[in-house]
Amino acid sequence: MALKMADMRTETHNDWCPGCGDFGILSSVQMALADMNLNREDSVIVSGIGCSAKLVHYTNVTGIHTLHGRPLPFATGVKLSNPHLNVVVVGGDGDGLGIGAGHFVNGGRRNVDMLYMVHDNGVYGLTKGQASPTLKLGEKTKSLIFPNITSSINPLILAMASGYTFVARGYAFNVTQLKKLIRLGIEHKGAAFIDVLQPCPTYNDINSKEWYNGEDRAEEGGGKAMPRVYSLESEGYDGRVNTEGGRDAETVMLDAIRRSVEWGDRIPIGVFYNNEEIPTYEERMLQRMPEYMDVPPAKQRISDSGKKPIADITPFMDELSV
Repeated sequence: MALKMADMRTETHNDWCPGCGDFGILSSVQMALADMNLNREDSVIVSGIGCSAKLVHYTNVTGIHTLHGRPLPFATGVKLSNPHLNVVVVGGDGDGLGIGAGHFVNGGRRNVDMLYMVHDNGVYGLTKGQASPTLKLGEKTKSLIFPNITSSINPLILAMASGYTFVARGYAFNVTQLKKLIRLGIEHKGAAFIDVLQPCPTYNDINSKEWYNGEDRAEEGGGKAMPRVYSLESEGYDGRVNTEGGRDAETVMLDAIRRSVEWGDRIPIGVFYNNEEIPTYEERMLQRMPEYMDVPPAKQRISDSGKKPIADITPFMDELSV
């Protein structure tokens, strides 16, 4: 039976601030999962700490609320123990690019087949609006006493440099496109990353919904808002790597980097980089363990009916013997 968006909702009370961009991200996730008609028992969402982390409580699939900066290694364990699961990881910009930056980099290196989404609003929304790693140098939101003294991270460039094979950017209030990006990220074979521009109406009064929509530039547009956000695909951009077609990874990545630094009057969203020519971590595992996909760790019996361990570690001990 085909799933509907309502099937992906839970009864848990939602306590995000009114006007938060997280509502658009939640709707996009629910719509994407419903459209793909995925088995809820085979879908897992893993989160860290922060406003974004609450998404697992509002989505009717298996949800795991973990530690600050640690959802990626936790999700990696989930996926590698049972590679047949659909795994989506969510976290804030502070969670993923601050305390979790090391895990972010190594997640790209492994190229495990799962999707990581960062809710990017430039502030630590749950802890009263301190500057996050994506807030631009010199900017002063209403929660800061002084302008931000630290340079910002470009999540897209860091993701490509780290090895993510699908790199995209979405906008929380463009639910239609974000839903499409989430589906593409889940369907992609390899480590997929989506940086989602998510206005925080409570603590970030610079990068607001009105700012992204260009309402402050209405006078320039003859009374009409001039949106800053635009779709890469609408301008004919293609981020897919096709070595045989002359679109090698280096060429596409350099083009994507040039696009990713565009900020201010024009902010591109869409798929920047898509490389399906690199084997996933699971495929590399198969080369060492041919039975991996048929009998992954999560499906192996480790005890009998009496809870007595039945795992035979003799071969492992023999390898360690000197």
